[in-house]
Parts: sequence; C-alpha cells; structure tokens
Amino acid sequence: MDIEQDHRTPPGTPSAPGAEQRAAQNPPAGQNPPAGQNPAANGAGVPGEAGVAEEAPRDGATGAEAGQGGSARAGSRLRLAWGLARRWATRRKVGDRARIAAKRARVLGFRAFRAGVRGLRNIGPAILAARGGFARRWRRSLQFRTVLVTLLLTFVSFLAVGAYLSNQIANNLFQERLAQAEVQTRQSVQQVQETFDGAQVTDQQGVLKLVNDTLNQLENRESGTPRQYVFLAVPNQDQPRNRWVDSRASYLRTENDIPQTLRDAVQHSQQEQYWQSIPLTVDNRIHPAIAVGNKVSFGGTVYELYLIYDIETAQQTLDDMQNVLWFGGIFLLLLIGAITWIVTRGVVSPVSHAAAVSEKLASGQLEERMAVEGEDEVARLGASFNHMAANLQEQITALANLSRMQQRFVSDVSHELRTPLTTVRMAAEVLYDARDTFNPVTKRSAELLYNQVERFQALLNDLLEISRFDAGAAMLDAEPQDLVLVIRTVIETAAPIAAACGSEVRLFTRSPSIVVEMDGRRIERVLRNLLLNALEHGEGRPVEIFVAANADAVGVSVRDHGIGMSTSEAARVFDRFWRADPARARTTGGSGLGLSIATEDVKLHNGWLQAWGKPGQGSCFRLTLPLRAGQEILESPVALQPADGDVVLVEEQSTRGVVLGSFHASGGPAADDAGPSPAAGTAPPPGGPGTEGEEA
Repeated sequence: MDIEQDHRTPPGTPSAPGAEQRAAQNPPAGQNPPAGQNPAANGAGVPGEAGVAEEAPRDGATGAEAGQGGSARAGSRLRLAWGLARRWATRRKVGDRARIAAKRARVLGFRAFRAGVRGLRNIGPAILAARGGFARRWRRSLQFRTVLVTLLLTFVSFLAVGAYLSNQIANNLFQERLAQAEVQTRQSVQQVQETFDGAQVTDQQGVLKLVNDTLNQLENRESGTPRQYVFLAVPNQDQPRNRWVDSRASYLRTENDIPQTLRDAVQHSQQEQYWQSIPLTVDNRIHPAIAVGNKVSFGGTVYELYLIYDIETAQQTLDDMQNVLWFGGIFLLLLIGAITWIVTRGVVSPVSHAAAVSEKLASGQLEERMAVEGEDEVARLGASFNHMAANLQEQITALANLSRMQQRFVSDVSHELRTPLTTVRMAAEVLYDARDTFNPVTKRSAELLYNQVERFQALLNDLLEISRFDAGAAMLDAEPQDLVLVIRTVIETAAPIAAACGSEVRLFTRSPSIVVEMDGRRIERVLRNLLLNALEHGEGRPVEIFVAANADAVGVSVRDHGIGMSTSEAARVFDRFWRADPARARTTGGSGLGLSIATEDVKLHNGWLQAWGKPGQGSCFRLTLPLRAGQEILESPVALQPADGDVVLVEEQSTRGVVLGSFHASGGPAADDAGPSPAAGTAPPPGGPGTEGEEA
C-alpha cells in the first residue's frame, strides 16, 4: 500500500518518515554513508539482530523498485488497453460505414434493376408504337414514301459505287506498290549477288562484316515504303554450308514472318522471284506488307533473301479516301433527301390541298375551292377541279331544291287527300255494309270500292310516313320490350294470310324471351312487312323465322322457299316503288314502300336490314338490332346466307334449347307439342332438343 501510495504522491509532497529513514540508511549506489554511521558498528558480523537489520533496508529498497516497475507495467497496460479500445472503436466505425455503404449499394442496385426492368417493359410498347406510327405515315403520306424510297435507292447506289471505287483504288494502290517492290527487289538482289561474287575476304571477321554491311544497305526505314530483310540459308544443300554465315534478319524480324508457302516456292525455284502478302507486326499493331523472295549464293552456299515492304502508308491513304467517300456519300444522301423533300412538297401540297377541299365538298361545304397559282399542270388541275366543284354545286343545289319540292308536294298532297279520302272511305263503308241489299253487280262494285279505298288509305299512310322520314321528323320511342312476344303477335296477325297462301309459319328461337330496347310499333311494322312478303312470294311453301341473341345484338331472319331473287335484285329490293316483276299481280296489296319504310325504321334503331336470295331457292331477310339503344353492332347472331338451304344460328351463342312454333295453313292447332313433322322438310337447327308448339 505504501508503494502504491508513494507512486501516486504528487511531486513536492513530503514522503513518510519511514521512507526518509530508509533512504538515509540505504544511500544510493556510489555514495558513502553519512559520517558516524558504519555498517560494521551495527553488528554486521554478528548473525543476530544486526543481520536482520541489515537485510531490512535491502528488502525495503527491493519493494520500492518493484512498486515502480508495477506502476510502469500498469501504465503501459492502460495505454495498451486504451489503444486497443480506440482501435476497436475505429474498426467498428469503419465496419458500420462499410455496412451502410453496402446497404446503400444494394438499394441503389435494386432501384437500378427495377428501373431497367421497367425500361425493358416499356421498350416493347415503344417499338410497337413507333412501328405503328411509321406504318401509318407510310400509308397516308405520299411525300414520306417518295422521300424514303429516294433515300433508300440513293443509299444503295452510293454503297455500290463506293464499294466499286474503293475496290478499284485498293487494287491500284496495291499493284503500284507491288510493282515497285518487285523492281526494287530485283535490283537489290542483283547488287547483293554482285557484291558477294566480287568479295575477296577469307577470314571470319571479314566475311561477317561484308555480309552485315551488304544486308544493312537493303534496309530503308525512312521512305514511304519501309523495307526490311530476312536472310536464311536454304536447308538440305548438297554442298556444305558456310560455317560463318547462317541466317540474318532486320531488327525484330525472324524467319517466322515469312510464310512457309513462300519459302517452299523460293527454295524450289531457279532464279525466279516470288511474292506474297503478309501481316507484319510493328509496335504491337498489324500492318499490311509484301514479302518478295529470291535466291543468292555466297561462298558456295545458297541463301534465301526476302525483302519485306511495309505498305501501311498505302493502307492509310486508302482509309482516308474511304472516309472521304463515306462522309461525301452521307452529305450527298442528306442533300438529295432535302432536295427530294422540297421538290415533292411542291407537287404533293396541291394534291393534299385538293384532297382537303374534296373532303369539305363531301361534307356539304360546296363553296370550297382550290387556290390556283401560275399556268403549269398543277394550276390547270386546280382550275379543272374548281370548275368541276362549281358544276357539282349547281347540280346538287338543283337536285336538293327538286327533292325539297317533291317532298313538299308529297307531304301537301298526302295531307290534302286525307280529308276527302276520309269522306270517301266512310261512304264506301256504308255501301259495303249494305251490299247484301244490292243486286249482284252493285254488290260487287261496293266490295271493289271498299277494298281499293282501303288500299288507297294504306298508300296514303305510307306516303305520309315517308314524308316524315324525308323531313327528319321521325322520332324513336324506345323502351324495353320482348321481341319474341312481338314476333308471335305478328305471326298471329298474319295467320289468315298464311292460311290463304297455304304456307306454314315456323318459329325457331334460342330463348322464349329476349328483351330489347326498341320502338315496338316500328319493329312490329318491319316484321309484319317481312313476313307478308315471305308469304306472298313463298308459293305455299313453309316460312321460317329464326331468332337468336348474343351479348350485343339480336337477330331475326325470315326465310322463304319461294321464287327467290338474284343478287342484283337483292341490292335494289329496298328502293322505293321497286318491284322485281312489275307484271306480277299483288295478292296482299301494298304500296311498294314497305321495305323502304322498314329500312328507315331499322336505321332509327342503329340496326341492319339485309337481304339474300337465289332464284328457285327462296330468299332470306335478316333484321339485326342492338340490345340497348345507341349501341354499336359488331356481329349478327343469325346467318344471312343459309347453309345447305337452311338458316342456321351462330353455334357459339347458343345458351338454351331451340323452341319451335308451327302455324298450319288450316289455322288449327298443331298436331302435337313437339313441333312440325319431319315431312315438312325443315329440320330444327342444332342447339338443343327442347320444343314448344303454337297454333295460328
């Protein structure tokens, strides 16, 4: 405890008395004890208390020294621990920073990967969009097509001409350098041979000096075509080789630079000269070179002498010329494209202007005209176009005025005839009711008068309806109704006419109820007109009505097996007052406006009314309506042209069994509820076995 306390005592603090006494009793080494103190006087020679007293100071001095050493070791341990702690803290900070940096790197990498994936996903639509835009521009722009085709043809022409010129220039440059190399090699080989033949040296040093000086004169590194040599002894000679001269080569050249084929040709030649193109490595780059070989002899030994000509300068000249051709071609290509664009713009702009004016004329803007400038072909085209537009405007205006006059005339006449016709009809009804009291001639006249007045009334009603369509006054009163129920009502209404014609009416439908947003009065009139026409032209054969619906539309087809009609007749069947056979007598009356009115009714519903016919096989009329008012029709669920003579429904749209309804000519009920008999000649379309019978 004293050692540790003494160690912790600050400087200038007085030490304990025991320590001073021990220090006085044990002076440091090299100092004499104080006067009057003799160690021997304390009984150093007596082994008793004096010996113990003598050892005590030694033990005290040893303890002090041990305390000082322990303090030093403790301090060093503390410093070492502090250093280790700081190093561990530094390493921990570095580790934390490394972990944070690694985490940030992972986050950035993940974000980059996600951005790359998103970019790859967007590449496909971008390519498709660019492709679609290019195709659309190609189809719609004559100027774009002209410029693009011109650029493509010009590029191909420049490519072909450039390749030809480059090839010719390269061949000419190579042939020129080859001719120079052959001439120089021949001269150099002759000079070397003359030097070797006139040599008068016999010692080794003189021979080596002569050969080296002669070969070094062959090198030419400063000219536009650097030249180097390779000097090799021909192997397998009959005479012994010169033991002093075996092979020589320029700096960095070896016999491996010479192709074996060239060496074989030179070795087996007499005095012919051979050459071959070789790749030459110069400063880690490959240069094109020409190796020309020949034979020389010296001292009875035959040697192969190859001169290598570096033609890199010719290659650089060729590259420069090719670059000039490329840049010049690109510049000319762009210049030609710009010129073509300007020229075609001057030609296409009037055409585009004419197309725009034509579209405006077609939309009803009859006052539009083209701007005419100059007297060239385009100006004459504009003047002719304006003259044509003026004539069309006059004719269209005249026809429009005439049409309005006709419509006004029909409307006025129809309205004016209603009052007298009503009076005549009332008188005809009175006469018709009292016909039994007349004589036979008067009775027949009353019946004819009544029938014709009824027909005249129907014609007048049709004319009034047509006049409303022409005036744009027809309105659609659409509401959800059951189309199948409307068809059945029409069939029941036409049952007497079917009985009179001797035809059987059959109904085929996928569902017993199909709700459609429609104007029931107009659709009933359309269906009644189609059915009456089928009965009139069916020649007593069965008439089928097929009904089916899909997700967007409902289709109704009326099929008869009568006289039929041709394709040209089917195209005109909806015209006003048109009849396929004007001499044919009408059995059901009619004004000739029924199908025209039906067409207008269907157009109000945004639907389709189409016809098909074939002479001798009957005809088919198809009505297609959207299930909801204002909806577009993509496909009709009922086929227009019958397959194998029977109308079929679209198989993909079948949801329920087929419902059959038969109406016999006698007007009585069907024989059973299973539908028509197989002898009727009509088989139900595929779709299901369910049937339902009805009577006329």
